[in-house]
Amino acid sequence: MEIVLQYFEGCPNWKIAHERLVRLCAERPDISLSTQLVESDAQAQRLGFHGSPSVLIDGFDRFSEASSAVGLSCRRYMTPEGIAGAPTMEQLRSAAAAAESTPR
Repeated sequence: MEIVLQYFEGCPNWKIAHERLVRLCAERPDISLSTQLVESDAQAQRLGFHGSPSVLIDGFDRFSEASSAVGLSCRRYMTPEGIAGAPTMEQLRSAAAAAESTPR
């Protein structure tokens, strides 16, 4: 399984997501993690970037919503604790498990 963390420097929440993804990779050696810096609105549009941080699992953003805007912005995640700047560990684990059960 391949996870790509997309981010832009203007939003600090990507660092929290990165820390959690590193922990997930320690739990799951079958996961490879890479990062992708998004540097411009044009690049964000081309990538369909829904804000920082975005977590792509096998090329698919499992946290995006149809109404999510594309562009350089800080992204919000609905967590059990309320709105946050990054998904929780449990949300990341669940997204990875869901990706495994989705046919390619």
